Amino acid sequence: MTQAEIKLCSLLLQEHFGEIVEKIGVHLIRTGSQPLRVIAHDTGTSLDQVKKALCVLIQHNLVIYQVHKRGVVEYEAQCSRVLRMLRYPRYIYTAKTLYSDTGELIVEELLLNGKMAMSAVVKKVADRLTETMEDGKTMDYAEVSNTFVRLADTHFVQRCPLVPATENSDPGPPPPAPTLVISEKDMYLVPKLSLIGKGKRRRSSDEDATGEPKAKRPKHTTDNKEPIPDDGIYWQANLDRFHQHFRDQGIVSAVANRMDQTSSEIVRTMLRMSEITTSSSAPFTQPLSSNEIFRSLPVGYNISKQVLDQYLTLLADDPLEFVGKSGDSGGGMYVINLHKALGSLATATLESVIQERFGSRCARIFRLVLQKKHLEQKQVEDFAMIPAKEAKDMLYKMLSENFISLQEIPKTPDHAPSRTFYLYTVNILSAARMLLHRCYKSVANLIERRQFETKENKRLLEKSQRVEAIIASMQATGAEEAQLQEIEEMITAPERQQLETLKRNVNKLDACEIQVVETIFLLESYIESTVKRQ
Repeated sequence: MTQAEIKLCSLLLQEHFGEIVEKIGVHLIRTGSQPLRVIAHDTGTSLDQVKKALCVLIQHNLVIYQVHKRGVVEYEAQCSRVLRMLRYPRYIYTAKTLYSDTGELIVEELLLNGKMAMSAVVKKVADRLTETMEDGKTMDYAEVSNTFVRLADTHFVQRCPLVPATENSDPGPPPPAPTLVISEKDMYLVPKLSLIGKGKRRRSSDEDATGEPKAKRPKHTTDNKEPIPDDGIYWQANLDRFHQHFRDQGIVSAVANRMDQTSSEIVRTMLRMSEITTSSSAPFTQPLSSNEIFRSLPVGYNISKQVLDQYLTLLADDPLEFVGKSGDSGGGMYVINLHKALGSLATATLESVIQERFGSRCARIFRLVLQKKHLEQKQVEDFAMIPAKEAKDMLYKMLSENFISLQEIPKTPDHAPSRTFYLYTVNILSAARMLLHRCYKSVANLIERRQFETKENKRLLEKSQRVEAIIASMQATGAEEAQLQEIEEMITAPERQQLETLKRNVNKLDACEIQVVETIFLLESYIESTVKRQ
């Protein structure tokens, strides 16, 4: 665990959950698994606050617990899970793209709350959608429920593990911590709920729907509440499934850039057919026959079987080897080499970084060393057609930044420089790790800068929000244009200009953060895929 990762985890925990949760979370990241009382002692936090912080972290899958032989429960932070909070906006946007506003709000609620019952999610989302609709229109619970079922069918949401029924019925003393289990077949099984109703709008704090003031309404007892139909069945967002979707989108975009739209559509069809049958960590998709691919192409995509076979042959013969041929039955069996595709995307990212930082000549040398595997300095100069002095400077610059490495091959045991070959080579895995570390530092710097900008202009932002709230309430009561104009003039021209500058700066920082987070995902996916293959 590097200092850059710990710092980024600290910033993310503080931004999402506050100081106490951040203190407990970072302490666990630094020290590893620890029991409750040791955490409270080491952090100087009260036992009650530590318990509440751990509840929040466990609720969001950021901490796991395990019981040791002596019956002591130890808590361990999941740093990789904390870093996934960077991608929360991307998960939500993906759900919106695939399942419209309803899917977006379902995923948003699950990410905000960690785990929720389906009935609670459906009611909350229906209420939120109703509030955004015109007066008189409401959102049916059934419609939201249908979208939830579609998300479960495509594995974007999944059930949380439960305490097995046998544990509850055991007459002996309860275990120090419950063991949660769930079978693979139940993970995406949606309970049959008959949710009847519509979303409700929030009323003002003073009056109810009946128009009566709050103080005059009789208090209702909560004893006769109906039991929740899916009590005890909780759901969470399946982040691995989202990652699989991001990876597939990256492969499709790469094929579209290298070839054309038709090729990318064929690859998209193959990936869509393999979504549920291929695990997210598999190096290859399941073999698909040419006939199956042809039948699964989108409706209205007018290409003949002969043209499809030509495209598949072209994709299989491409040097990048995104698509491979695994047999001749059924018109030819084809697979997508997911590991090779991730390797090509990671290599392209490294090349892009080198080109931006050191220029096109350095990028040419990098590609040359990558292609030839091992080269001496003289060979680099000759193949790249760059003067010796410049080539030497560029090689040393990339070597000092760990983009390329130097391998010594001695002719004699004494390693004398005059009798040793010095070969330049590229280790993509170590270069990707180095770049990933820098990306973590960059994101942490961007978050800190955004927080600084907001803190510096805190007074002005609060004033702007107050003015906007006054204008909104006056518009609702039907105020005249002159009155609204007078309220708007409370913010002076220099202040308005300062607000515009702040908005522009924050937007730039957000855009940078999104781009770096995309690079982080790509590098993490490549490193994970490579480590599993080793």
